[in-house]
Amino acid sequence: MSGWLSNPIMTVLEKGLDASSLRQKVLSDNIANVDTPNFKRSDVDFQQILGEALGEPGPNLPLKITSPQHIQGVSGKGQSGVVKDETTTFRNDGNNVDIDREMANVAENSLYYNSVTQTVSNQLGLLRMAIDGK
Repeated sequence: MSGWLSNPIMTVLEKGLDASSLRQKVLSDNIANVDTPNFKRSDVDFQQILGEALGEPGPNLPLKITSPQHIQGVSGKGQSGVVKDETTTFRNDGNNVDIDREMANVAENSLYYNSVTQTVSNQLGLLRMAIDGK
């Protein structure tokens, strides 16, 4: 973001929108694979993404580098914040996607996304008022 938009509130809101967008993609993937045998549903861990946005360390400690010859740590994860549910099986074919649950999650995510976009709009409105001097 631009310098005048890079404040802590806008950073958290931006990460919230990114997480909601990622969750929409993950939920869409779950719905698209509702009939795929052995498919396991995924979801997004908002707490992890929010922690990353606030600069909090994740569950893994960063590697300490005491020499320029040390190799930088490499994360073995796929997409940050995406969690696959391997523990349950909803049907006999190994698939654990419940279409009703997924559709409810899509509706919930839609409400969340709309509320965050409204908050971003309000923040920009406050900035606009400050610029106009009203």
